[in-house]
Amino acid sequence: MIGGGIGSFIGDVHRKAASIDGIIELVCGAFSSSSEKSKQSGKALLLPEERCYASYEEMIRKEKELPEDQRMDFVAIVTPNHMHFEPAKMALENGFHVVCDKPMTLTITEAEELEKIVHETGLLFALTHNYTGHPMVKQAKAMVKNGDLGGIRKIQVQYLQGWMATQVEKTDNKQASWRVDPKKSGVGGALGDIGTHAENLVEYITNLKIAELAADLGRFGEGRVLDDDGNILLRMENGAKGTMSFSQIAVGEENNLAIRVYGEKGSIEWHQENPNQLITRWIDQPKKVFTPNGNDLYPEAIKTSRIPAGHPEGYLEAFATIYKNFAIHLNNVLAGKNIEQPDYPSVSDGVRGVRFIHASVHSDKNNTAWTKL
Repeated sequence: MIGGGIGSFIGDVHRKAASIDGIIELVCGAFSSSSEKSKQSGKALLLPEERCYASYEEMIRKEKELPEDQRMDFVAIVTPNHMHFEPAKMALENGFHVVCDKPMTLTITEAEELEKIVHETGLLFALTHNYTGHPMVKQAKAMVKNGDLGGIRKIQVQYLQGWMATQVEKTDNKQASWRVDPKKSGVGGALGDIGTHAENLVEYITNLKIAELAADLGRFGEGRVLDDDGNILLRMENGAKGTMSFSQIAVGEENNLAIRVYGEKGSIEWHQENPNQLITRWIDQPKKVFTPNGNDLYPEAIKTSRIPAGHPEGYLEAFATIYKNFAIHLNNVLAGKNIEQPDYPSVSDGVRGVRFIHASVHSDKNNTAWTKL
C-alpha cells in the first residue's frame, strides 16, 4: 500500500475491503510522505519492520529485489490525487500490477500515459469506483444490457453531500484541506471527488459514453478556487439526454448518490443510501423492487452478494467487490491462465474520468458551452 497511514480515512477503507474475502493480504507499505510516520503506521498494522518503507520508491525497488514468491504482487495507491501518477507509473514500469483510487491522475496527458503503459506491459490496473460493486448496481447494468428497459432515453444522477458547507478546510480537517488545494486535488474540487463517481456510474449502468456536456460549476465556500457544487447537462452517444447534480455544500446531505435511468419500456432507480433496493417501473406491469438474493436476478447480481437475504450490505462490501474481482483476475494471471477481465473499473475508465473533469471545467469557463469528451 502507498499512502493510507495513521489518521487516513480511505486507506483504512481499502484495507478492510481488500481483506473481506480472505484472498488478499497486506505485506508491505509506504504509508506516508514522512518516513517516521510510514514506519509507525506499518508497525501499527503488525507488518515486519523491514517491509515498512520510508518511501514508495524504496518499496518498489526493494520489493522487486525479492524472489517472486516473496515480493508484493500488486500496489494499492490510496493517496491524495496528486500522488497517483508517479507511484502508479513507477510500479507498472517495475512489473507490479496496480489498484488506484480515483480520479486516476491530475491531467489527461498523465492518464493517457498510464493507459499506454498498461497496454504495453499487459499488467493489470483497477480503479476503485466502488459503487459499481453493489449487487443492485450489477442488476441495473444487466437489465440495461439485456434490453429489459428498451433503448435508453433519459438519465438523472445526483451525488449530494453537505460536509463542506462550512469552512472545514480552515480547521484541522485533513480531508478538506487537500481537496480545496488545486496542487493536490487538480482542476476539479467536488467535481473530481464525487462528480467522477456520478459520471462513472452513468457510463457503467447504461454502457453508454457521455458524448458531450455543458457544466455550470459553483464555488460557494469563501476563498475557494475549486468547485464545491455543480450542475451538468449530458448528451449520451446514443442521443439520450441526462442531467447531473453534485454538491458538497448541500446542507444536511450525507452521501446522497442516486441514479434514475429511463428507457422505452421501463426505468430503474437506485439510491446509495438504500443500496439493497433497485426500484423498477414499467409501461405494462406494476412497479417491482429487486433486492439481493431475491427473485429474477441476473447472475451478475447473484454472484456479488455475500450475505443472507434481508441483511444490510453496503459500502465496504461494494468496495470489496472491486478488490475480489481484481484478485481473481490477478490469481489467474499469476497461474499463467489467460482469462477475460472480470468486472472491475479499468485504466480506460480512469482516462474517461479525467477527461470528464477537464471537459466540465472547460465548459464552465466558457459560460457552460457544450464540450465534447
